[in-house]
Amino acid sequence: MPPILNSNNKYTTTTESKISRLNGNDELKDVHQNGEHTSNRDQIPDSFESEEVLDPFCNAESPQKISFHDVTSAAFLIKGGIVETPCPRSHISDEIGMELYLKEEFLQFTGSFKERGARYALLKLPEAQKNKGVISASLGNHAQGLSYHGYKLNIPVTVVMPEAATLMKIQKCRSYGARVVVEGKDMAEAKRIALRMSKEEGLTYINGYDHPHIMAGQGTIGLEILEQVSEPDAVIIPVGGGGLLAGIATAIKSLSPKTKIIGVESERCQSFTRAMENGGPIYTPIESTLADGLAVPTCGYNAYVTALPLLDKMVVVKEAWIALSILRLVELEKCVVEGAGAAGLAAILSGHLNEFKGKKVVSLLCGGNIDTTVFGRCLERGLAAEGRLLRFNVTVSDRPGGIADLCKLLAELGVSVKDIMHERAWLHDIFSVEVKVVCETRDWEHSVELRKTLKERYAQVRFIDSPMAIPGYEMNE
Repeated sequence: MPPILNSNNKYTTTTESKISRLNGNDELKDVHQNGEHTSNRDQIPDSFESEEVLDPFCNAESPQKISFHDVTSAAFLIKGGIVETPCPRSHISDEIGMELYLKEEFLQFTGSFKERGARYALLKLPEAQKNKGVISASLGNHAQGLSYHGYKLNIPVTVVMPEAATLMKIQKCRSYGARVVVEGKDMAEAKRIALRMSKEEGLTYINGYDHPHIMAGQGTIGLEILEQVSEPDAVIIPVGGGGLLAGIATAIKSLSPKTKIIGVESERCQSFTRAMENGGPIYTPIESTLADGLAVPTCGYNAYVTALPLLDKMVVVKEAWIALSILRLVELEKCVVEGAGAAGLAAILSGHLNEFKGKKVVSLLCGGNIDTTVFGRCLERGLAAEGRLLRFNVTVSDRPGGIADLCKLLAELGVSVKDIMHERAWLHDIFSVEVKVVCETRDWEHSVELRKTLKERYAQVRFIDSPMAIPGYEMNE
C-alpha cells in the first residue's frame, strides 16, 4: 500500500524502511519510527558527507558514445511497453510560416519521454540486479518513468528526490510502489545521496540522462519521427542533461544526415551551452525556471561526447517565450505541456529559427507533468508576455462618475477588467484619484488601441509592464 500524507503533511507508510550508514551505526532515515517521514541529514558526520561515490556508467575520464545499433536494439526491446506517440501537423504552422509537426511525448503513460530509457535500462539489467533493484535521483519525470516500469517489470525501485520536488510527483512515484527518499536541497545533493545508497545496498544506479541505456532508449523517438514525418529539415530537441539530444541525434543523423539537429535550453539553465564554451561539461548554477525538467547543473559526459558532433545549432530562449509557448499550445493545439516541452516552440516563436521558414520542422513536446499552480501562472505570464494581459495606472476625476466613465470606456473597447483599485492618499491633487487596473485584451493590436485611447482621454496614464514577447517593442510611456 503506497504512503499518504497525514494531517501534519508528513509522509507515512505501512512499512518501515531505513537507509543504513556505511559504518552501520547511524542512520539517514527515510520512513522510520511510527511511520513518519523524517530527515536527520544534519546529524550525518562530515566524513560521511564528504565521501564521493562515482557512477561507473558515467565517467568523465572515459565517456561512452552510443551508436545507431544501440538505439535500434532499444527500439526492439521496449516495443509494446511504451506508447508510440503521434506526430501531427501543427495548427500553428500557417502562423509561423513553417510546416511544423509536434511529437507528442507527453502522451506516454507517466506523461513524459523518460519512460523509454527507463524501460530499456531495466530490461538490460542482469537477472541478479533485477532482483536487488535500482536507484536513481530525479526531480520527477525520470523517477516516475523508472517507478512505473519497475512496477510493470517487478523490479524494486528506489528514487531520491530533492526537497524541491512537487508533492504530485512524489505521490505518483509512491503509487507505483517505489521507495521514495525526499532528501537534498538540490539535484546534485540528491544524486550524491543516491550514489552512496547504491554502493551500500548493492543497487544499480541509473542516471536519468547520461546512462548509455537511457540515451539509447530516448533515441527511439528519433526512429519514430522519421517514420511519421518524411525527410524533416530540422528536429528541435529540449536539452537538460543532454541524453535526449544524444539519443535522438544519433538515430536521425544515421538515417537522415541532412536533417538539422537543433538543441534548446532556457536562459536560466544553460549547462550544455556552457559545456560547449568550456570544451566539456562544467558545473553551471541553475536559477528557478519554468522549464524545471531542463534544470540540470552539469550535462552528462556520455551525452556530451555523443551529441556534440551531431548538433547543428544550440538555441537559448527567454522564460517569457516559454510561457507564451505553453499558452499557444493550450489555445491552438489543446495540449497541456510543461515548460521543457514548450521550449522547442519557444525557439521558433522568438525568431531564433527563421532560417527554416517554409521548411519542414519537428518539435518535441517532451513532457506534460506541470504543476497545476505553476500552469496557471504560466498562462498569465504568457498573456503578459504577448501584451494581452496589461497593468496600468490612470488618474481620473474624483467627482461622482469619474471611475464609472473609465469603466464605461473599457467596456466600449471590449477590454475585460481582471482587477481594479483606487488610491487617493498619495496624490497631490485632492480632486483626483489614481486607478490601478489589470485587464485582458484580445491581442496585441487590441492592446495598442487601448493604449492610444487612454492617452487621448486622460492626461496621466502609465503602463506598468512592457510586453516581453513583442519583437521590437520598446516602452515609451
